[in-house]
Amino acid sequence: MNPSSQSAAALARVRVVLVHTTHPGNIGAAARAMWTMGLRQLVLVMPERFPHADATALATGAAEVLANARIATTLRDALAGCALAVGLSARARAFAGRVLPIRDAAEEVIGSAAEGDVALVFGTEMSGLSNAELAQCGIVATIPANPEYPSLNLAAAVQVAAYEVRIAAGAHRVWAAPRFRPATHDETEALYAHASRTLTALRFLNPAQPKRLLPRLRRLFGRAKLEREEVNILRGILARVDQFVDRDTER
Repeated sequence: MNPSSQSAAALARVRVVLVHTTHPGNIGAAARAMWTMGLRQLVLVMPERFPHADATALATGAAEVLANARIATTLRDALAGCALAVGLSARARAFAGRVLPIRDAAEEVIGSAAEGDVALVFGTEMSGLSNAELAQCGIVATIPANPEYPSLNLAAAVQVAAYEVRIAAGAHRVWAAPRFRPATHDETEALYAHASRTLTALRFLNPAQPKRLLPRLRRLFGRAKLEREEVNILRGILARVDQFVDRDTER
């Protein structure tokens, strides 16, 4: 199995469990957050209103996640068959088990995904998970945030957690800019020689006392890792400057 397939397989085993969600729009926004990170399993524990038009509107392209969402009557039912459950909480709890930053918890999630489904559990918007609900989770994860205001919107918390899980799964490739042919050594040297001639004609460079101008130009061209087209553009500019210098010289 190639790395991309392995990542997809691990992400397919991640459940996002929303407990007692009160606002249907948050369900839709959470579904969108999941879908952008490749998570498909959404489980809703006794949502106040679902299905709902607000959930559909805010899902924006993640209709498949909503359509396949499972409704559970208890958190225990939602976690059935899971190898690991991770509860998200911003509040410190006196009787919490292992507490990890979400980045470290995401590594645990992906590690346990080899054994079966894993769950990321989020509580209600107003108060989060209760102590009894959090006790059903093997790990408590928290998102490092401003200690003066650590509370995230439910969908935002899902987005952060889903992103960290995706990165932990190794799915971190991004699009690449098109690559152009780099300038050869000879082309760069020709540019360097042309610049030297033009700067001398402009009396910006005194060949008798060059100081450090030419070595710095050489360093600049080398550091820029010029492309062939860029060399052509620069030489075109220099050629145009040469024309004006020659015209002034002839007057």
